[in-house]
Amino acid sequence: MAEPGWGVRAADLAVVVAAALAVTLALDVLDLPSPSLFAGLLAGLARGLAGRRRLAVPGPATTAAQGLIGVSIGALVDVDTLAAIGRDWLPVLLVTVGTLLLSVLAGLLMRLQPGVSPVTGAFSMVAGGASGITVMARELGADDRMVAVLQYLRVLLIVVLMPVTAVALFGAAPRSGGTTVDDAGPGWPAGLLFVAVCLLAGTPLARLLRIPVPTLLGPMLVAAGLDLGGLSGGADVPVPLETAAFLVIGLMVGLAFTRDNLRTIGRALPLALVVILGLVAACAGLGAVLAATTGAGALDAYLATTPGGLYAVLATAQDSGADATFVLAVQVLRLFVMLFSAPLLARWLRRTDG
Repeated sequence: MAEPGWGVRAADLAVVVAAALAVTLALDVLDLPSPSLFAGLLAGLARGLAGRRRLAVPGPATTAAQGLIGVSIGALVDVDTLAAIGRDWLPVLLVTVGTLLLSVLAGLLMRLQPGVSPVTGAFSMVAGGASGITVMARELGADDRMVAVLQYLRVLLIVVLMPVTAVALFGAAPRSGGTTVDDAGPGWPAGLLFVAVCLLAGTPLARLLRIPVPTLLGPMLVAAGLDLGGLSGGADVPVPLETAAFLVIGLMVGLAFTRDNLRTIGRALPLALVVILGLVAACAGLGAVLAATTGAGALDAYLATTPGGLYAVLATAQDSGADATFVLAVQVLRLFVMLFSAPLLARWLRRTDG
């Protein structure tokens, strides 16, 4: 059968994008995390399983989406926020490394499931940075379809369990206010300029320095550097661009699904659920260690070490009267450690498996 022309493929992709946008609106109403990524994943999955011909997101769109997500992550860095760690930087760093080790252990447990490679198992269980890990999974040799499903399964469980745990175990008082994180920015024109500088400088710089996954980590580094140097003026990725980036990544992963790998993921879900719950409990234990070794309260430490769901964690912190600035600082530090450790972790796992 002859390959369809460019116009037919473009129309096909346009239909899938339109469906993804509609699902995004529905998921946004339900207040789910990363609704556009979920929507892209679902729409791509439906098209990937139903279509007779394979459809893929154009390479330039994928590259741009990776860069935008990198900029979005890098923009989380802020001198004042990181200063909240202060004299507690050593226990915070040790707890962060402990979380990384727990993630590796959880990934090794996932190897008990047939069809799950060491790299895929580890990336599926990396605690934090779900969007960044999903973006870099394929390039580093992991199955990005399984990684996306299991990463966001963890995020969903955290979003559901965290507020209940915060109230039941730590005495959080909903709607009691608390320290807030100032998210006011200079507006979308400054945001567009910020994004353009990070994208145009970040990827070539990362390639020059031979940094793995340059399209993600390069813009992320430039964005973080501009923020730390006070040169960003508080600019961030405009919301429509960020939404589009997540949607493209969701589509990229969803369109690659086949019935065979969907069955493989389905068989892995029971073990994955047990491992994820164990990881969440272990991270809560690290939170207890953090509270015991620093001046942080038990609720602050628990929220700071929750393995994922950053924006839901911050919302809970602000709503319950916790120190949202401290929580954000610990979460951002862990996010950077996880993303920069991922290429080294993938290389080590491939070597040990070989």
